[in-house]
Amino acid sequence: MGIENVRGSYFPSGPELQSLSRGPQGGPGLLRPALPRLCKHAWVSCYPAAGSRPKKRGGQAGRARRASAGSLSRSAGNACQPSRAAPARAWRWSSSDRQSVLSILQVLGDLLSVGTDKRIRYMVSKGGSEALLQTLVDTARTASPDYDILLPLFRLLAKVGLRDKKFGQKALELEALDVTLILTRKNLSHSQNLLHCLWTLRVFATSVTTAAMLGINGAMELLFKVITPYTQKRTRIMRAATEVLAALLKSKSNSRRAVNRGYVTALLRLHQDWHLHDTANTHVPIRRALLLGLKHSATCRSGREAFLAAQGLEILFSTAQNCLDDQSLEPVLSIMLDILRQCYPKCPLPLATASSAYTFPGPGSITSEPPCVLTEEDLEDDGDDEVDKDSDSEDMKEEDDLETDVTKLSSRPGLDRPEEDLTQYEAMCLELSCNFEVLESRPGDDLNFEEAQYANHQHILTAASPKWHCLNKDQSSFGQEREDTVQAFLLSTVKTGRSNVHLTSKKEPGVSPYQKAQSSGHGKDSSGNEIPDIQASLKEDAWDIEAVSCPRISASFSNSTKTKEATEEIDKLLQTYPKHVPFHDPYLYMAKAGRTRSVADFKMMAFPDLWGHCPPPAAQSLLERKCGIQRIKIFEDVRRLIQPSDVINKVVFSLDEPWPLQDAASDCLRFFSQFESGNLRKAIQVREFEYDLLVNADVNSAQHQQWFYFQVSRMKAAVPYRFNVINCEKANSQFNYGMQPTLYSVKEALLGRPTWMRIGYEICYYKNHYRQGAAATGGASGKCYYSLTFAVTFPHDGDVCYLAYHYPYTYTALLTHLDTLERSVNPKQVYFRQEALCQTLGGNPCPLVTITAMPKSNSADHLEQFRQRPYQVITARVHPGESNASWVMKGTLEFLVSSDPVARLLRENFIFKIIPMLNPDGVINGNHRCSLRGEDLNRQWLSPSAHLQPTIYHAKGLLSYLRSVGRSPTVFCDFHGHSQKKNVFLYGCSIKETLWRAESTVDASTLLEDVSYRMLPKILDKLAPAFTTSSCSFLIEKSRASTARVVVWREMGVSRSYTMESSYCGCNQGPYQGLQFGTRELEEMGAMFCVGLLILELKSVGCSRQLPTRSTALLNAEEEALGPHLQRCLRSSATSDLDDEPFCMEEIDYGTDGSSDGAESFSELDQQIQECAFHKGEEEAGGPGEGAPGPGLRP
Repeated sequence: MGIENVRGSYFPSGPELQSLSRGPQGGPGLLRPALPRLCKHAWVSCYPAAGSRPKKRGGQAGRARRASAGSLSRSAGNACQPSRAAPARAWRWSSSDRQSVLSILQVLGDLLSVGTDKRIRYMVSKGGSEALLQTLVDTARTASPDYDILLPLFRLLAKVGLRDKKFGQKALELEALDVTLILTRKNLSHSQNLLHCLWTLRVFATSVTTAAMLGINGAMELLFKVITPYTQKRTRIMRAATEVLAALLKSKSNSRRAVNRGYVTALLRLHQDWHLHDTANTHVPIRRALLLGLKHSATCRSGREAFLAAQGLEILFSTAQNCLDDQSLEPVLSIMLDILRQCYPKCPLPLATASSAYTFPGPGSITSEPPCVLTEEDLEDDGDDEVDKDSDSEDMKEEDDLETDVTKLSSRPGLDRPEEDLTQYEAMCLELSCNFEVLESRPGDDLNFEEAQYANHQHILTAASPKWHCLNKDQSSFGQEREDTVQAFLLSTVKTGRSNVHLTSKKEPGVSPYQKAQSSGHGKDSSGNEIPDIQASLKEDAWDIEAVSCPRISASFSNSTKTKEATEEIDKLLQTYPKHVPFHDPYLYMAKAGRTRSVADFKMMAFPDLWGHCPPPAAQSLLERKCGIQRIKIFEDVRRLIQPSDVINKVVFSLDEPWPLQDAASDCLRFFSQFESGNLRKAIQVREFEYDLLVNADVNSAQHQQWFYFQVSRMKAAVPYRFNVINCEKANSQFNYGMQPTLYSVKEALLGRPTWMRIGYEICYYKNHYRQGAAATGGASGKCYYSLTFAVTFPHDGDVCYLAYHYPYTYTALLTHLDTLERSVNPKQVYFRQEALCQTLGGNPCPLVTITAMPKSNSADHLEQFRQRPYQVITARVHPGESNASWVMKGTLEFLVSSDPVARLLRENFIFKIIPMLNPDGVINGNHRCSLRGEDLNRQWLSPSAHLQPTIYHAKGLLSYLRSVGRSPTVFCDFHGHSQKKNVFLYGCSIKETLWRAESTVDASTLLEDVSYRMLPKILDKLAPAFTTSSCSFLIEKSRASTARVVVWREMGVSRSYTMESSYCGCNQGPYQGLQFGTRELEEMGAMFCVGLLILELKSVGCSRQLPTRSTALLNAEEEALGPHLQRCLRSSATSDLDDEPFCMEEIDYGTDGSSDGAESFSELDQQIQECAFHKGEEEAGGPGEGAPGPGLRP
């Protein structure tokens, strides 16, 4: 039967509560809605005379009282006094009240121990935490606390507190910290009671503010009375105490207190003792908790200094060596690695200055002070000056960057220049002219005599070469020949070929793709054609491979002896080793290179750019990550510091030291990077086959170190070389998830395989010990650096190879490509016009390309249809290091001029305005992100300057002109590359989606918005194997307000304004799942983007009737090929795991401050509590003195 409490309200009895708590077959029963009422009733039963809950002691005075160090300095022997809020009369329990409370606690325990955390969060939202905490306080403050109630209450508090972010603050306000700490002191000799108190303290300490308060009131000193050297007694107590201590040390004030009292050395000695004696590894959680305490205490500089002074680096390094092969010790090994990285002495990069080795005194440049030399003293301390923050405070969310000002989102700003200035762009839109004669394409008219001389070399054309290299404009079979030799109906090859794609196997360590190619015979080129006796002739001719591999640029084609010799050498080489690369002409490249202007005045050409690149015959798989590679590298870094006997530390290449650094007789590798797009600033030989590399910052900048491209020579075959790029900036990288750098071998190219290959193994990317000083960053916090490390086994002895972050694509290669494209088209059918949009700051022309179909005739109707075609505007390569964007653009350009039927339809229905390289200067000079002024040009679209950002100024001017004449583009797309995600995806702009995501109070339903911006991504998702909508985003961020995508959307009114991002890495979905991108896949994406534009037009309401008729006939003819591909795409998007990062065998912690003890410790604590609830009557087994506290460790 139920009972009636002193207030006269009925409540079910214990058995009734238990029966109600269990529904059919042990289900959740009927009491979930009553969870908060159960908590409140438990408190009312404990405190029967009170009609309401005691008021919180709020206000400044109350907080100050709680914060005083003396508030908890009562001796452990004193009994708790009743709260001042309690009634004056003495506490007394009735048996019915006590039984009711026990039943309620049991019911709550049963309800919260099954199911998900949703029940606990529901109870927390209804005030359950406060009710339980108040019950604890009132029960503990009786003269003789009832531990039959306190123990299940402690278990409930621990379980609920783990899910309540404000639990520590609530405990502080209700004075639960006081009573729990006092109960802990009173129960040092009672294992079961002490264990429960420690669990609750562990939960309280999750709030850094609460942890700091516990530290002020002597919690750490109390814990060191419990924690002892190795013992087999009271191990559950020991584990709980060490975990509480580790949680307390997350507070920086506690860390400093621990350092001042010598606890760092004590923790190190305790860990040594437990590690030495725990030979069976049965107490790994205790050892892990001791290490966590060390890790947290080392977050401040004084903690790291104390650790190093106690020989902690050497001790942990030695200890870790014994743990490497034992999987059961993984929890302690990962924490050891964190501590080693954290306490490794920070030092500046081995550079004279953080600024770029190149400077450009351009217009508007601010004369900067001499660059700061980095010193040890200059490095910022990253711990002591930080203010303790409550862990409940959340990091800045994505929503905080979203633009929610509807006025800004909806308004259309006026022109950023006088309207009359737009007339200059009429000359760039001759297709709108009424005079048809000006439309006549004249390929080659702007080619000077020297370029023509080199462009017409016929000896590079072999029998297998396509005839479209000839300049006969009247040849009627132009289109058909190109279709047969180059494009051959793209739709049929792309849509049907993916399921049969040949995949290379996962790379075995040390096995080069070149070695695999060699196993099939040296006498085949990348297309599988036989090359007779190439290997023999390579040996017989005895080329000076180093001289050939980096030929000199002929400056203005002068008559100098060196220039003639270089040209003759390359001419002889090309005649001996003919190799045709589609849309590439080495002689034309040489001619163009002589006119390309660089800041460093490059005199050499990189062989891969001159010779050309053919895609590999097979797609390359994502590299399988070797488990443990990151920790191996960290151990090597530590060994280099504490055991430097085998470290050479010799500079072998440096842009800062122009004199020769490499001995001709030396066996070390030779490096070089002073060519177009090259980037390597310094190379240091660490050991015989290991080198530290530093890449150059962007010109006129001290940051953006990511792109690298350099030559390496004098290597030995079949020897693993290790390269460490030690000054990377990004905190994350796809190099940890299957991405490999690229390599080009000169000898392989001469053997008929001129191919950039993904290569390298034992790759990992992690934070290193280098820092940039605060003075070098203008007083800001010192910048961290990251290391990319990889091993390479070169295919040949004495080869010359090129290594790059991604497939290089130079400015000169673009100019060569555009010229060969222009010569390949039939000018009677294809209108292809290239001109200069403007001159860059560096004096290089920025190409603008117009592609459409020539009018069928000079009739008025045909000319009018020609002029009324809608525009599509595509740009790329505003960020120089995103070379993948240029390969996508290459595919777009080649497809648009091809004789593919879809390409013909596109030309007949659209005018394409294409700016294939918005930042030529950055590309030429090896920058990763910026212009010559050190600016990110994709953050200058709001108000660009004609003198400071000419390419952006004129690109925006061209778009403004099109808008002024009523010809705004249907689609604007800016091609980019993405370093941290896989696949290809789009970013667009949507006001409604932005407001919804930001949970704005504005009623988005009242806003009108063209939803067609989502059509193109959906089309590409079904069409392109590499594309996925799962990564697409249409949010408008404040930080992106000045990008091309947002400005064109907002100011030009182009609803379909996009950024298309292509991964540097590869795909984790669709037909290309598990593959890295090659140039073939990137070019295919460019072509598929064009096909998507046609399908988008077909789905649009305003398209002409003639287009659907012709397109339907074309697509119906290909329906058999199209159908299976679309089905595969749909099936893959429905079933594949689209998370960007797949599960990795080894946890990757990019920073040393990442906490890996959060969720794991909580789940372990849950398990301990659950086990205790099932075995609550059992005491820990122990010998004599089990109930007595250990002697403690007094440092």
